[in-house]
Amino acid sequence: MSITSIARKIFFASRQNNILPQYTKDVEELQQRTLQRLIDRGKNTEYGRSHLFNIIHNYEDFAKNVPINTYEELKGFIDRMRHGEANVLWPGTVKWFAKSSGTTNDKSKFIPVTQEGLKNIHYAGGFDTVALYFLNNPKSRIFDGKSLILGGSHSPNYNLPNSLVGDLSAILIENINPLANLARIPKKKTALLSDFEVKRDRIAQEAWKRNVTSISGVPSWMLSVLVRVLEISGKKHLEEVWPNLEVFFHGGISFLPYRPQYEELITSDRMHYMETYNASEGFFGIQSDPNDPALLLMVDYDIFYEFIPMDEIGKEHPTIVPLEGVRKGINYAMLITTSCGLWRYMIGDTVTFTNLKPYKFIITGRTKYFINAFGEELIMDNAERGLAYACEKTDAEVLEYTAAPVFMDNKAKCRHQWLIEFSREPQSLDEFTQLLDQKLQEINSDYEAKRFHDVTLQHLEIIKARKGLFSDWLKAKGKLGGQHKVPRLSNDRKHIDELLAMNKS
Repeated sequence: MSITSIARKIFFASRQNNILPQYTKDVEELQQRTLQRLIDRGKNTEYGRSHLFNIIHNYEDFAKNVPINTYEELKGFIDRMRHGEANVLWPGTVKWFAKSSGTTNDKSKFIPVTQEGLKNIHYAGGFDTVALYFLNNPKSRIFDGKSLILGGSHSPNYNLPNSLVGDLSAILIENINPLANLARIPKKKTALLSDFEVKRDRIAQEAWKRNVTSISGVPSWMLSVLVRVLEISGKKHLEEVWPNLEVFFHGGISFLPYRPQYEELITSDRMHYMETYNASEGFFGIQSDPNDPALLLMVDYDIFYEFIPMDEIGKEHPTIVPLEGVRKGINYAMLITTSCGLWRYMIGDTVTFTNLKPYKFIITGRTKYFINAFGEELIMDNAERGLAYACEKTDAEVLEYTAAPVFMDNKAKCRHQWLIEFSREPQSLDEFTQLLDQKLQEINSDYEAKRFHDVTLQHLEIIKARKGLFSDWLKAKGKLGGQHKVPRLSNDRKHIDELLAMNKS
């Protein structure tokens, strides 16, 4: 009997037998119990006292007493927690903070990660990912080899003892059960390196001669590592290096643009791909059916869900529904309440449900324009501030613009492509490009990290648009004038390719 067979029976069988049955019934009860548990834990915190958690007995009380929050509303509380204050948003002192892309006013956000959140959200999601994979692949032998897990880095938090701030993946690696370390590579010291160029090489050196059976990470970064593995090994395909590789657990960004490149590198018909939705704020979904891209919503973690129809975002009194109130085919912004001290928190992601028994959904985007093709989370405010800075320094004026990703080639190289119509051109387009890139790195820590040493995300490219291009494009679509606007940032190339074709004609 293989190690995987033993582990499946001892650790995963019970959860396997209960995941899907409970997710097709009693979901309302599961969510209500979750809400009450979170309220009970939070009622003696500063936030709980100020919002009368002690008199909240049901969802209606909760919705009445607790406002919708974005990061801006919770930022002051979180900063006090980072300085060591206890019982602010969650009982006790929080030691770990996941760093993610910033908001309009900040370069980075810092999301609290509590002990309960680690155990009952993030690690629970990782466990269930494997459990669901075993359900679909009963002959799997992933524990008979090593799991290559890609992580980020962390640093001290305000120099407080044992307090860390960094990528969520680094926090998870730092706190992982020592037994799990026996099954994973690279070594912890390598996994937590901050210099990705050095880390990529060391991971490849440590991994290429090992029996790797599974890989986990963000598609863009993992592709860069795999390309390096092939360079070192001198092989053409990854199954020549790791003949027992069987699955890639991926998340963070859309896998769709990367799949063809992975299928070029890994030609084995035994290879599987499984998506997860694990963000700094929580672990929300797992692909439970390999033939269905929709994700199973994880309803029995320390997360209570609410949803706002996207067409009501910005209204003074939008419709807000708990999970049992959602309908298929509607684009929703997601609110979460979690054991990490996030109360009715709008994470900025949008989803559409494809099934209600069990609840399955697809990620449709963000509540605002953005580019997140490689984990850089570039938002419109970043773009506007970057352009304003470049214009000021070069005495240029931008009339219209749009930007989109150029996806990775077979050498794991990629970039952002900007199409700009100037009303007054800079004397040097190269200087303008350099200034824009520098400013984006200054105001967005995720973009800065992805641009580091040009390892994966290359220097941005600017293409000058002919005069009147954007007006002609809008006119051709019957959208000239009124409230119609050029999409500033897009996570795909549909708009920019249309514009580029018109720019050549």
